[in-house]
Formats: sequence, C-alpha cells, structure tokens
Amino acid sequence: MTTIRKSTLQFLKNIAKNNNKAWFDEHKNDYLDAKANMENFMQAIMDRLNKSDAIEKYHLYRIYRDVRFSKDKTPYKTFLHAYLKREGAERRGGYWVGVEPGNTHIGGGFYGPEKDDLFRIRKEFEQDGDTINGILNEPRFKTFFGGLKGEGLKTAPKGFDKEHKNIELIRKKQFYAMRPFSDAEVTSTDFVDNVVETLEAIRPFFDYMSDVLTTDLNGVSTL
Repeated sequence: MTTIRKSTLQFLKNIAKNNNKAWFDEHKNDYLDAKANMENFMQAIMDRLNKSDAIEKYHLYRIYRDVRFSKDKTPYKTFLHAYLKREGAERRGGYWVGVEPGNTHIGGGFYGPEKDDLFRIRKEFEQDGDTINGILNEPRFKTFFGGLKGEGLKTAPKGFDKEHKNIELIRKKQFYAMRPFSDAEVTSTDFVDNVVETLEAIRPFFDYMSDVLTTDLNGVSTL
C-alpha cells in the first residue's frame, strides 16, 4: 500500500523552521526520501485514475522557490505539490495534489483560462446554467468540495448582464474545487483511496467543461 509517510510531513515541518541552504544541504537525503515518497504516491494515483480516465503524466513541482521578484527570500517551499495532466485536447482540466502540514488539499480545475476559453465558458453559463448547477449541487461534489472556488470580477464582465441569474458563475475568472485533509488523514493507509475518490468526484465537472471548451455555442466540435 502506497502511503504518505509521517517522515515526509516531518521533513516539511522541519524545513519550515529551518528554511536556509545550510540546513537543507545537511538534510538533503531527508528531502530526497520525501520526494521519492511523493513520486511513488503520485504514480499510484496516476495508475488508479487511468482505470477510468486518461492521464498523460504527473508533474511534481520543484522545492526550490523563485525568489527573484518576491519579498520573501526563503529559498525552499514548505510543501509538496503535484498535478496530473489529462491526455488529449478533448480532455480538459487538471488534477491537483498538494501535501502540506496542516494545509493539504486535493482537487483541481481551471486556474488561468486563456481569454477565448474564459469567454466561451461565460457564454455557456449565460446560455444554460442548469447543467453546471446540477453538477455543482450533486451530493458528493458538495460534500467533498463545498462548492466551486476561484477568483472573480466584482461586477459583470463586459457585455454580460449584471442581473443575470447565473452572474455569480459568469463573474468567475477561475473554476476549481478543493477538498482539505488533516495530517492524520494524509498519513493514513487509506489516503490513496480517499484521493482517488476525491479526484473521481470532480470528473463530471471536468467532462462538462471539456464539452464546453471543445465545441461552439451550437454544439459543433472545434477540434
């Protein structure tokens, strides 16, 4: 059974208290062990998801921070984040696994849709809100994620009615869902099952958004 080890969380707690190169160099093997643990966990998630989806690859983000334009000059991240890329232009949306002591979140979505995709999504919500609201109000989605998250405009986008019944969705610039997990849940033997179940719960949203982003408003494929 693939698990996130307690030693992996402990390394992340330690580096949060000792975020400097000298300490990191001295504990480089601890980092490599934590990294390998996360890679094995992500491979297990990818293998499981591929039974019902098509995952092209997973990517584990580097622990080294880019401090060039940041006031915070600490050199290392205090978390291990990864995403899984779905295969093919017809499959949109990316799964997200973020392990951090006291702040682990699992989910995914659309964090920075390009201009044309964002407009297409908003026009779909303007034309038909029943389908997306049905997905977001599905009991498992609501239980796991609470609702759809993401930044949005304070008012209606240009060309859209601010009084539209779906304006809360239309205003959004990001569309994602996240489920939190405690440290005890993260290191439990059934965490891999819970992660897979969580990511599978977001699939109806991904499939709907994939349909939207690969067709025009008349339902004709753009691929």
